[in-house]
Amino acid sequence: MPMTAESQSVPVEMVIPDCCNIGVVFRVLLGVNLSVFLSILLRNQSLKPALLDFIESSMLVEWTCLLSLFALCVARRILDHVDTTLIMPPQIQRAVCGLVPALVMGFLVRMLSMFDWFVSSFTHLTLVNGTLTAGLFGLFLQHYFEMRSRAFSPALIEARLQALHARIRPHFLFNSLNAVLSLIRPEPLRAEAALEDLADLFRVLMRDSRDMTSLGEEIHLCKQYLSIEKIRLGERLQIQWDTKNISDSALRKAQISSLLLQPLLENAVHYGVEPALEAALIRIRISRAVDRIEIVVINPLSKNVATENGNQMALKNIRERLTLLYDVEAQLTAREIEGHFEVRLRFPYVKSTSLGRK
Repeated sequence: MPMTAESQSVPVEMVIPDCCNIGVVFRVLLGVNLSVFLSILLRNQSLKPALLDFIESSMLVEWTCLLSLFALCVARRILDHVDTTLIMPPQIQRAVCGLVPALVMGFLVRMLSMFDWFVSSFTHLTLVNGTLTAGLFGLFLQHYFEMRSRAFSPALIEARLQALHARIRPHFLFNSLNAVLSLIRPEPLRAEAALEDLADLFRVLMRDSRDMTSLGEEIHLCKQYLSIEKIRLGERLQIQWDTKNISDSALRKAQISSLLLQPLLENAVHYGVEPALEAALIRIRISRAVDRIEIVVINPLSKNVATENGNQMALKNIRERLTLLYDVEAQLTAREIEGHFEVRLRFPYVKSTSLGRK
């Protein structure tokens, strides 16, 4: 049966690790350095000379690793924007992951061999065994990251994200519906506007949990959520948005997982505003620094409500979602400071609509 145009244009799987990711860089450096240290330790009779040899060898090892990671990072970024079906099938991608460190090692050995101190320090290292060792390391690490990526397959990640998503919905929807119901008789026009906001919130909840949204859209969704809570809490709920350190263009382009910010605001409302007898201010500060987005949510602490246990579910939920989406490149920290509860969320500034799996 002849192949159709559709079957010929099926995207090829990307098997080059995302070497721009801090988690990948950390695992590569840890794995290579540990392997080199163990091999040196086996050649020495005691720990002290082994440590000295390792320190001496680390210059060549680190430069080879870092330059190889940089080259593969650039290659991955280029391939993300071109048709890999025609120019780089998986077999060639795997070969590149072995060829790049081999070439880097060969280049460094060739250049450094011109210095006597290098020749005397690396008596057992030749151009052939150096490039061969580096190439085998590259192939092994590529295989490790490919197997790791398959272990965290899209189906598994989707199921996990769906489960994490589901933890948010019941409490959130229950409060929203109650707020709208309270307006139907006394203020029908306001109830109609609130129902429109609620319809948008439902639309987001029905969305595929793998979908990303822009930071601007997530902020708009949170403002709709807060407008519904304002119906219920009245003037007790005060909001202050600070987005002066991020441009409108970055808000439109920056990608964020749907309903990542909303649970933080829900916690701030539940533990900082609901118990308060007077107006309580929730401050949201959003900024961008080079390639990272930072979101800070600050709410007052009520002396009558313990937040230690209640906050944990939402914070654990978000940490798990950040790990699935960004590996170690995202952080979520929380602390109590001067009568306030502060949550600080940092994640990479990603423009594209999809994130590579680590």
